[in-house]
Amino acid sequence: MVMQPFSATLSPQQHEQAWNALRDTEFDVLVIGGGVTGAGSALDAATRGLKVAMVEARDFASGTSSRSSKLFHGGLRYLEQLNFSLVAEALKERELMLTTIAPHLVHPVPFLYPIKHRYWERPYIASGLMLYDNINGKQSVPRQKHLTRTSALRLFPSLKKSALVGAVRYFDAQSDDARHTMTVVRTAAHYGAVVRNSTEVVKIVKEADRVVGAVVRDVESGDEVTVRAKVVVNATGVWTDDVQKMAGGRGRFHVRASKGVHILVPRDRIAGEVGLILRTEKSVLFVIPFGQQWIIGTTDTDWVYDLAHPAATSKDIDYILEHVNTVLTTPVSRDDILGVYSGLRPLLAGESEDTSQLSREHAVARPQPGLISIAGGKYTTYRVMAADAIDACAEDLGELKPSVTEHVPLVGADGYKAMINLKSELAKEAGISTWRVEHLLGRYGSKLNEVLSLGDDDRSMLDPVSGAEEYLRAELKYAVTHEGAKHITDVLTRRTRISIDTKHRGVDCVDETAAIMAGELGWDEATIEHEKAAYVERVHAERKSQELATDEESDAARREAAESRGGLRQVTATR
Repeated sequence: MVMQPFSATLSPQQHEQAWNALRDTEFDVLVIGGGVTGAGSALDAATRGLKVAMVEARDFASGTSSRSSKLFHGGLRYLEQLNFSLVAEALKERELMLTTIAPHLVHPVPFLYPIKHRYWERPYIASGLMLYDNINGKQSVPRQKHLTRTSALRLFPSLKKSALVGAVRYFDAQSDDARHTMTVVRTAAHYGAVVRNSTEVVKIVKEADRVVGAVVRDVESGDEVTVRAKVVVNATGVWTDDVQKMAGGRGRFHVRASKGVHILVPRDRIAGEVGLILRTEKSVLFVIPFGQQWIIGTTDTDWVYDLAHPAATSKDIDYILEHVNTVLTTPVSRDDILGVYSGLRPLLAGESEDTSQLSREHAVARPQPGLISIAGGKYTTYRVMAADAIDACAEDLGELKPSVTEHVPLVGADGYKAMINLKSELAKEAGISTWRVEHLLGRYGSKLNEVLSLGDDDRSMLDPVSGAEEYLRAELKYAVTHEGAKHITDVLTRRTRISIDTKHRGVDCVDETAAIMAGELGWDEATIEHEKAAYVERVHAERKSQELATDEESDAARREAAESRGGLRQVTATR
């Protein structure tokens, strides 16, 4: 069978076509895992001319890849660890994202580094930031700038005077991680990869001592098919060890899950034009401007419970509030919190018992013929991780063409800068405000017209979402028609950020979201009511878990909400 390239449109029809292709095609590469590393691996393989499939049990970016600090950054603290190669690699990737690969999704963000010690600290920080500015050659973001205390307070009036004697301003970059990952998935599909969410691997297929594919199950219908592939790439993050066990034999490395919690508060709650990076006794704390909110985090603790839904505890939230309030003139309180999210870092185990010291570098192994595992790393370096994983497939596939993803813009990047220059004209043509066009361009890039075209036959699609006016109703529909969303939680937690940037956490939007999705997915009344109830139950369970003191208690509370995708297993971490 000669496989025809799929469109970048992840429609319900494409979802069914992908199922047939999984059943009928022998692939060169089968990627397990729809996070950013799995999506990047599928894109890397597809752009080398390989037949590739990628399956994800839940939703694209439903794990770690939607729960990061939402930064593309080199990692200043890795300079202190003298890990210059990791910083250089990450800064190169940051520059590629800003200029070539995803300029519509990744944007510069300024930070202040407060200086507390008058004499020795400024030259110490300056030398580190000089390396940061120069370690990978010329960068498109501004270089460091030294500020007096007065100048720093002009940029961040909410800082206590006692919190600094001066500061250094530097730049990194940020992105909506879930949207970025989903766009990598769409780009892989654009280049011919068969991609499918709600598709769980239930068995690794072996012949003699070689892995030759996997049995996958459609978690919505329960149907199963065997996918044949010359090599399987295990890109499952914190589930790496579980897939390895499924394949039999011992892995070459193990992964530990480290929990990182973030909170969001309204922008008007803290007066500042830039972000902050603050030292803590364990690591660093970021205060990041992100749209109309501030993201504040993160924590860094071992996690041994449900890998799909790590729960934030009351203790985690108190830790963040306590540390950020040491430098703010007006403390942030629990009443100010809009949203809370918790993610798991897949850290390579073995270096240290302290998760904050575990390696952020990645590792690739071939534990068995036909099986490649990739784990560790940082979101920022996903493209390098993906290229290394596909390079490792050469032992099973023979000589491969080199990776070209350094030169491959993501869907929506082409034409983005021209459309930014035409935003006033685009706004006038669509009958919406200029700020909204700019907001949409930052989410969809040159695919903006696909979103706006949904209002051609139904003008109400260009109305704001009730209870989340930052978004248009068309975005809820587009999430289903073009971005593979299957459930309300997909739309409200990943295709949009409504679940974390509204005080009601999306509950006030479930009726409108369900009505729009039902028309595209053919839901009957029973399904509509089930979907709405499942989302509200999820929010209730998360709120309850955030009032409890321990991981064990919070995990139990979070588990009270059923999985929106039926039949999925809950897996706990293993040491």
